Amino acid sequence: MDLQIRKGQINDWYREYSNDVYNYVYFLISDHEHAKDILQETFLRAYSSIDSFRGENVRGWLFRIARNLTIDDIRKKKPIAYFLDSIPVIKAADYTPEQFAILNESEQELYLALSKLKLAYRDVIVLRKIKEFSIHETAAILGWTENKVKVNLFRGMKALRKELEKENFSHETI
Repeated sequence: MDLQIRKGQINDWYREYSNDVYNYVYFLISDHEHAKDILQETFLRAYSSIDSFRGENVRGWLFRIARNLTIDDIRKKKPIAYFLDSIPVIKAADYTPEQFAILNESEQELYLALSKLKLAYRDVIVLRKIKEFSIHETAAILGWTENKVKVNLFRGMKALRKELEKENFSHETI
């Protein structure tokens, strides 16, 4: 592919998808600066491998790159946390008061409950219910079968309900 076309294509994708990709990575690692680094690396990786892109779902392809980079980073920096299939729980104290005040009460409850779930459940809930990917797209991003997506979503939603109930929270969409 011509260098100018490739560069223009990546720029267009960056404008369209960077916010979604950043939010997804941030949700997984809870570090703004590091999420920005992974976002940039995602688009650099997309640029360098655009010739292998087969015209599939662009957004899904970018999310798959971002997820793989994030998991690789977690493995390098926190191998024990990765192998235990968890990332440290995000605490309310991790936010400045201004940042936390921006979230409404039910979003705060949901965010805190999600942060307590195992990574596989968080991944599938965020991709299916928050980012609204289809089962097929979610399976492609996670490298799972569609059946595994359905099973993990069902179990994850059950665990999320239980977590919300344990904390005496209620969320209208759960």
